Amino acid sequence: MRTAVRTFQTSLRALRRNIMRSLLTCIGIVIGIAAVIAMIEIGNGVSTLTARSIASLGANNLLVLPGQAASGGVSWGQGSVMTLTPQDVDAIIRECAAVRVAAPEVRGSGQVVYGNKNWIPMQITGTTPAWLEVRNWQIDEGADFTDQDVRNSGKVCIIGQTIKRELFGNEEPIGKDIRVANVSLKVVGVLARKGANMFGGDQDDLIVAPWTTIKYRISGRNQSSNASAQSSSSGASGGVNTLNNLYPNSSVQLYPAPSDVQAADTPQPIRFTNVNSITTSARSSDEIPQAMKQITSVLRERHHLREGEADDFQIRDMTELMNTLTSTTKLIETLLIIVAGISLVVGGVGIMNIMLVSVTERTREIGLRMAVGARGAHILWQFLVEAIVLCLAGGVMGIAMGRGASLAVRMVLSWPTAVSVPAIVASVMVSATIGIIFGFYPAWKASRLDPIEALRYE
Repeated sequence: MRTAVRTFQTSLRALRRNIMRSLLTCIGIVIGIAAVIAMIEIGNGVSTLTARSIASLGANNLLVLPGQAASGGVSWGQGSVMTLTPQDVDAIIRECAAVRVAAPEVRGSGQVVYGNKNWIPMQITGTTPAWLEVRNWQIDEGADFTDQDVRNSGKVCIIGQTIKRELFGNEEPIGKDIRVANVSLKVVGVLARKGANMFGGDQDDLIVAPWTTIKYRISGRNQSSNASAQSSSSGASGGVNTLNNLYPNSSVQLYPAPSDVQAADTPQPIRFTNVNSITTSARSSDEIPQAMKQITSVLRERHHLREGEADDFQIRDMTELMNTLTSTTKLIETLLIIVAGISLVVGGVGIMNIMLVSVTERTREIGLRMAVGARGAHILWQFLVEAIVLCLAGGVMGIAMGRGASLAVRMVLSWPTAVSVPAIVASVMVSATIGIIFGFYPAWKASRLDPIEALRYE
């Protein structure tokens, strides 16, 4: 024990004799460890940012779409058959244990007008209050509409940040009325900012309202208006503009109106209320396959599909997108660690080089120590301890520099960073390991010197 202490003291005295050279020797390790710490923390921040991006899209979301129609061997594509209903949403929530929440979606379109400003949003969505929970979207101002608004087709809506900026500017939008396709909607809330999605689309350029309002007041009004316009135009083109009929406003009846008996014998099919899609969220990413199986079973039973008959709906998940983003993030982290590892190797080679120079410079000192009784093992341990101390000192300074660089990146560039305790512990262990590996050969070379030749060395 006493010998180990004396060897350690001798190593420290040798390092203090050449403080500048010792500090310069540590620089390689300092840079390497700092690069490891900074890059790992930045990589963890990128992973966190990626996870937030996936969560903003809905990491556990499942999108149920209507099926497709086919006629004469020709498929009309997805959504050509309206097979999803609001009752399907209630059944999914009630019977699918792996589903956390579900909401219907009805899409609309039209110009939004407020005062003397107008805007055409990228997305007008009709849904229920559960949609915000599915999308993990918060309300920045005001409040969400209620289930009572959905039942009553309430003329209320919540808007995104882009709509707020384009229509209201610095004006407070809560409580103001906007017109969507000539239907007045009261703004009750403003969504928090989400920015662009993974495909570059503006997620904040949207209006969300009760699905009954979008379907019956906005989309239905547009359809009826279009039908009336077509009827009027056909009537105007079919009629004769004479003095007795200067402004014809009725179309010519090509077929006689059916009697009550004929109408009773040939009833028209009753159209059910449909929705464009259903957005659901599984309880966890591990339960996504189970949720898909449960949704498929419930919808097949509700749509009376026989065994072997194809589904009249489609279920899409975000597994492929999640896997792509996760693999990309892991690749970035691996590349950062490789680059930092190369810096550590360069620093280790620098330490080996300096230690070899130190052995050469101190050859006469080594010969004197051996002449007074020091053994080769003592010389080996002395130079090995010197290398380990240099690496550990460089590791401590590198950790401090790496943390400082990480904080500077977060403050200046606003990049997210996350502290990695395992990386700090691993850096200390790597520093000691590098000292042992790259310091062993110079120490072994010093311990193999012949005392007589060492004393003759000038």
